Amino acid sequence: MKDPASETLETTARRLPKVLLHEHLDGGLRVATLLQLLQQRGLQAPAADEDSLAAWFDARAHAGSLVEYLRGFALTIAAMATPAALQRVAFEAAEDARLDGCVLAEFRIAPLLFEPHGVSGEVAIEAMLAGLLRSPLPSGLIICGMRQHDAAEIRRSAELALRYHGQGVVGFDLAGPEYGFPATPHAALLAQLTDQGLPLTLHAGEADSAERVIEAGRLGARRIGHGVRLAEVIGTPMGDAMLAEVHALGLHLEVCPTSNVHTGAAMSVATHPIRALWDAGVSLSFHTDNRLISCIHHSSEAAALVREAAFSWDDLKRMGLAAADASFLPAAERATARAAIEAWSSPA
Repeated sequence: MKDPASETLETTARRLPKVLLHEHLDGGLRVATLLQLLQQRGLQAPAADEDSLAAWFDARAHAGSLVEYLRGFALTIAAMATPAALQRVAFEAAEDARLDGCVLAEFRIAPLLFEPHGVSGEVAIEAMLAGLLRSPLPSGLIICGMRQHDAAEIRRSAELALRYHGQGVVGFDLAGPEYGFPATPHAALLAQLTDQGLPLTLHAGEADSAERVIEAGRLGARRIGHGVRLAEVIGTPMGDAMLAEVHALGLHLEVCPTSNVHTGAAMSVATHPIRALWDAGVSLSFHTDNRLISCIHHSSEAAALVREAAFSWDDLKRMGLAAADASFLPAAERATARAAIEAWSSPA
């Protein structure tokens, strides 16, 4: 049974207007939807009913192993690999975010992951964009290239992002395993994207060192996925120089506290680097990363930050305003989101 204080926190968290910048569509399905899609495709589920499947994901999330955490993605990608399923998942993600208090959202995915299952990257993107358009929530799609793939595959992902830019695609990301797969070898490609006006948000400083955050910024990224390793150098001469460059580059960190705990990038939400980074004046906001895989939602992240990491509602409101400013969506939609956040009054 939840205690009354937690109920009050989550109620306030749902009312807080939020901006979602970092959520992977293949990590955020509804449990019921995943089970239905697996059954429709004749695929074996690791559990026979919704409660048991939710418990399976919870066990993976709390196993303390990145390998165990990532096992769920093979399941979701196979389940989603039809145009109808991709459209459904995108629509439901946007609706879930809207009903959870989001006023602006960006979702991301690597469309080429569906090609081994018979769905082309083009078809996958068009299906997901159609799904997002069905929801009244202002939203956009970020295309991911997977770092562990060869350069030709990453270039194909980038070309798809450019092709659909202005049609619902709002940016490009390098995702996947960070350690051992630096972004610099793709410098020429990333420069081509920024030259053509496609915004970049790169995963950096989660599984590798703080230097990767600076590397991503120098390569043209306007936002950083995670970036939490920056906290490890705060208070050192090198850290002071890095933070000065983060500010000079105008970088915004998309921090995913619970996910970072599950993947081993942080020990707990209470001791999460988001606190030190915020106190150091870094522009950042909080996000879900993978709602299904981590068994969370945006409001529960907000409540956890207040309950466990000593953030105030005004802190979270300021993060939301920073996220709205950092969004890749059109200016009018960012302004509307800002107005909704500014109009919200935090509890006394």
